[in-house]
This record gives sequence, C-alpha cells and structure tokens, in this order.
Amino acid sequence: MTPEATQAIDSFIDYLRGEKRASAHTLSNYRRDLKQWQQFCVSRKLADWTQAGAADVRQFIVFRHQNRLGASSLRRKLAAIRSFYRFLMQKGRAVDNPTQGVRAPKPAKKLPKLLDVDQVAGMLDAPADSSLELRDIAMFELFYSSGLRLSELVMLDIKDLNQSEGMLLVRHGKGGKQRYLPVGAKAVAALRAWLAQRPDCESPALFVSRSGARLSQRNVQLRLRRWCERRELKEHIHPHMLRHSFASHLLESSQDIRAVQELLGHADVSTTQIYTHLDFQHLAKVYDNAHPRAKKRGSE
Repeated sequence: MTPEATQAIDSFIDYLRGEKRASAHTLSNYRRDLKQWQQFCVSRKLADWTQAGAADVRQFIVFRHQNRLGASSLRRKLAAIRSFYRFLMQKGRAVDNPTQGVRAPKPAKKLPKLLDVDQVAGMLDAPADSSLELRDIAMFELFYSSGLRLSELVMLDIKDLNQSEGMLLVRHGKGGKQRYLPVGAKAVAALRAWLAQRPDCESPALFVSRSGARLSQRNVQLRLRRWCERRELKEHIHPHMLRHSFASHLLESSQDIRAVQELLGHADVSTTQIYTHLDFQHLAKVYDNAHPRAKKRGSE
C-alpha cells in the first residue's frame, strides 16, 4: 500500500472518530476493511486505487464471499468503501464513487434466541454464595430489568444509578446517545446488596473486580457462563440473550413497540420489529398447542 493510500485511510478514520463519533469497534473494522480493499486494488494492478470502478468493487465482494465471509460482513465492507470514497470526493481526492450501483447480498434474518419467563426466574432467583456472586446477580438482574447492551453495562458508574427513583442513566449508548431507563424493584434490591459489599476503591465503575478494576465485557461473559454452569442450566446463555428476553417479554405484555424501541435505544423502529416476529411465534405456538383443530394439522 502506498503512503498516500495509508494517509487517506488515516484521515478518513480520524474523520469518523471526530465528526461521526464512531465507536472504537467500528473504526477498527473499517480500517481493516479498507486495508483489504487497498490490497485487492494492488492485486488488480491498478495504477492508482482511485481508478477503481464498479466492476472492481463487485469482484472484491465476490472474492470475499468466496472466502466464506457472511452477508452482514460483506455489507459492512461495502459500506466502509462507499463512505471512504464519499469522504475522498468531499476532499477533492476522488472524482467518483465506484460503489455506485453495487449491492452486497442481503443477510438472512435470524431471530434471536431468548429465555421464557420461567427460565429467567430460575436463573436469577438462585442464591449467591459470595460477594462476587452478589455482583453477578446484580449485573444479570440489570440486564433483564433494563434491556442493556453489554457495552453499556460495563461502562456504568455508581453515579448513573438513582436507587430511590429506580432510574438509570446510560451515558455510553450506541452512537454516543444517552437515555434514561427504569430499573425494576428486584434489580434495585440486587444492586443495593452488591453495593453494600462492593470493594472500597477509587474506580467510579458500578461493577468492579475484587481488586477494584472496572469489569470488561469478557469478564461479564465469563461470569455469566460460570453462573449457568454451576447451576447446571442446560441452555447456553449469553448477556445479549437477557436483552432479547427483556424486549420480547415487554413487547408481549405491553404491545407498545415504540416504547420498547426507546428502552432498547434503537435508532430505527425496524430494528425493534424483529421482536414482533418473536411474539407471533409465541402466539402461533399457543395456537398449535391449544386449538383442537390445529393439533391435528401435522398428522393430516
């Protein structure tokens, strides 16, 4: 890759970080995607990577697809290249955008796995055997109570929690957006039990390790896995599954998709609509199990 190409990518990443407030995860992915694109352009023996056309972009997508890359990753790579060239055009470094008219394959819609109400109760009502397990229960209760993302949970500080009002301020939401969330009574009780045992340390983090360091996302994932294994829960449960369960159970009870959208922090209601499909699956299952005619459909 030429120094000019590297500098252009660096400038684009700085632009995303400073003006678009893109997350570190997005910046890392986009940088890797653009480096792969530049390497592909070199392999095509293009005299200048700005000379790439739509045919080159399509070949790049095909090449990555042949390497068993998923549709969602392909769409992200195309989005990275499209945004990159749009940036270059604004800066007068490119004449046109070679991604014009190029489409990546649509990802298959997969419904998220979730727990039913009894499974959640069985998981969260188990007693704690240590102060660290008091912390773990508080984390898991908060996941299910407020529908947090894993990244949002680990960035919470003690000051973000208002115990008396049962409210929580999420300051590090997706896209840098903040939102207030209600916290259920059981989650508040679990949080109070944890805070009474929390190590006295300088960290402002709500959830810390025994040494007083803020927990990482990986720490939380491992603690949830350990919690489920020790209680011999057969279902493989991950933190996002509690968020999915929160959304599905709330939508099933309230039928207010806009409210669920706000609580989840979704920018577009179309993202939240996947839970209406989950709700329909529940209704269809109830129908099949309860309707006298439906039961016989499989044997006809």
